[in-house]
Amino acid sequence: MKRSTIALLALFIAAFSLRAQKGYDIKLNLKNCQDTSMYLVKYYFSYQFIVDSCKKVKNGKVQFKGKTELEKGVYAIVGQSKSSLYFQIFVNEGQKFTISADFADMVNTFKTEGSKENETAFAYMKFMTNKSRDFEKVRNESKGRKDSLAFLIEKQKVFTDETNKFESDFNEKNKGSFIIDFLNLSKEKYPTDIPKASNGRPDSIYQYYYYRNHYFDGMNLKDDRIMATPFFADRVKKYFEAVVSQNPDTLIQEVDKFLAKCTEGSDIYNIMIGYLTHSFENNKTMTFDNKGNTITFEKAFVHMCDKYILSGKANGVYTEETVTKIRQKIDIMRNLLPGAKVPDISMFDTIGGKALMKMGFDTARSSTAISALYEKNISQITPLYKNLYQVNAKYTILVFWAEDCGHCQTEIPKLNENLKELKGKVDFKVFAVQTKGELFEKWRKFVVDKKLDFINVYEGIPFNNLRDKFDIFATPVIYILDKDKKIKAKKLAAEQVVEIINIMEKMEKKQ
Repeated sequence: MKRSTIALLALFIAAFSLRAQKGYDIKLNLKNCQDTSMYLVKYYFSYQFIVDSCKKVKNGKVQFKGKTELEKGVYAIVGQSKSSLYFQIFVNEGQKFTISADFADMVNTFKTEGSKENETAFAYMKFMTNKSRDFEKVRNESKGRKDSLAFLIEKQKVFTDETNKFESDFNEKNKGSFIIDFLNLSKEKYPTDIPKASNGRPDSIYQYYYYRNHYFDGMNLKDDRIMATPFFADRVKKYFEAVVSQNPDTLIQEVDKFLAKCTEGSDIYNIMIGYLTHSFENNKTMTFDNKGNTITFEKAFVHMCDKYILSGKANGVYTEETVTKIRQKIDIMRNLLPGAKVPDISMFDTIGGKALMKMGFDTARSSTAISALYEKNISQITPLYKNLYQVNAKYTILVFWAEDCGHCQTEIPKLNENLKELKGKVDFKVFAVQTKGELFEKWRKFVVDKKLDFINVYEGIPFNNLRDKFDIFATPVIYILDKDKKIKAKKLAAEQVVEIINIMEKMEKKQ
């Protein structure tokens, strides 16, 4: 073993030993507490999990103790019902402290020994809670008064001034502390001086952009502790799901700006990559732009995979095996985003299929045998091809299905029936591909029995690699293509096809 490796290992062992030696010892003296069990619960992004428990609570005496230091952040003290959140505590450098309180009035009786940070946090909570209680008393006093509105406005101004003064002094005194970061997470950033719009009302557009541009102000994304709070996950989710326009191009820009503020390889960075990638992958929402083109979240998903996962920036988040699977998936999806031109495919109809069988393709079992037959009969095969690009229509409905697929047996006739609504109104054709050549006879019979008014073809010679070219892992798969064979919509159910084409037609007329 190299000397540098030995030194690094020794340093790691020493650091871990020091952390283990320190440990944690959190004691609670909770007067009038009836619980016999108590739990110490950790926040981690959108999850909470128990890190320690005290199953022998007597007279409100609780102790959480361990040999290894707790991860830094905010923890919850939870009662025996596991749904009774009593209060939250800060766990950072000093992890041996005592908190006392009376359940009859916890806010005003909190006391701490050994934790200046929790003492400061409880002081803030005490002031704000009591101010809120005082204002509620004033609200009750105002009921029945003739000047109740004026009375409330005057009192509210006093309360607001006092609260703002306390908040300002508190922030100045504790500037740079984790408590300020924690409190900042729960506060919305609204503009104060709002200009007027042309209609004389407050400018809503200005308000929106101010709110969006200042949403993360004061949030230290380089401090992993903010992820161990009850606010961080909700703040992030709200921003990417509700504040920002749900357009993949906008989301891509906002995600890149957000992650640029994090430290590459940090817990926040890695967790956010995992969360956002998963969110985009599972969002099946499809909308339309003003030109009638479909908008999906696949583009954002592909971007996340390309820029952060496949580039190696998310090392440690996914196993090598998972990264390999993601790469295979993205290599297929990247070429099938809305607006992309699909590759041409060469198929055979029922008549061409009969001719192929006479050549021996129905009994050929190996790629070598198929290739030999193809070379031998190429002059006869070429005229039999039915190519996707030969279809001349404003819309080409490209369908992949299999005769032995139970879902296909329901969906394909339904599609055939639904499309009758568009006949004579919209220029469209259906290029329906049977994906299993070995089912030729059953497929041909199904086409006849169900009177499928499609360009019915099958892959008589398996040279097209349909699975990878069109992302076919289950059937049926339905695409809508424009006249240039660019993807307008994809992965549709039979009942969606007519509806989407009608939407595209209406939007085109408006345009």
